[in-house]
Amino acid sequence: MKVDIWSDVRCPFCYIGKRKFESALAQFEHKEQVEVEWHSFELDPNAETVPGANPAQHLADKYGRPLDWAEEMQANVTETAAEVGLTFNLDKSVVANSFDAHRLIQLAKTEGLADEIEEQLFAAHFTEGANIADHQTLINIGIAIGLNELTVRRMLNGTDFTDEVRYDERTAQTIGIRGVPFFVLNQKLGVSGAQAPETFLDALNQAWKEK
Repeated sequence: MKVDIWSDVRCPFCYIGKRKFESALAQFEHKEQVEVEWHSFELDPNAETVPGANPAQHLADKYGRPLDWAEEMQANVTETAAEVGLTFNLDKSVVANSFDAHRLIQLAKTEGLADEIEEQLFAAHFTEGANIADHQTLINIGIAIGLNELTVRRMLNGTDFTDEVRYDERTAQTIGIRGVPFFVLNQKLGVSGAQAPETFLDALNQAWKEK
């Protein structure tokens, strides 16, 4: 059974959704027969990388809201993340474009390391406060999961995997995905958002029965 996941490593609910889906998958009777494929989705393709920017202020400015609104939003997301065992340090997060991170994900997919790279990029952005647009940071993350350093450098210095990122994004648009995370089970059943593990488990069971 196939599960396709559209996600952006700048999206906190994508990381939370990953954990909730993993919890459901661990309980799924046929988990060994489930293939998961990650797909690229940029929440803000035009986002500029601004190291040193106050992330809460950046959020407030983006939506035209007061700073205390943004700080409350971050506090709520941090609390939600903690409920699934994740530590978010959003006050340290770097405002960064995710396009090159998505190209790195596409490279990792060719080596069967998509889940590993997703996990490391999420942790880098939300927990460690790393700049996921910085090439050396991406190289280090790639090396850490077992990718060849020269291969990663060559990819980042060129345009490799641009087409793969754009293909994923066009596919998302075609099937009506407007936000992430978005899960598609067996190309039939869609689940939007960081749902409860029980919801994911129900969806897995339903998709298995219908496959």
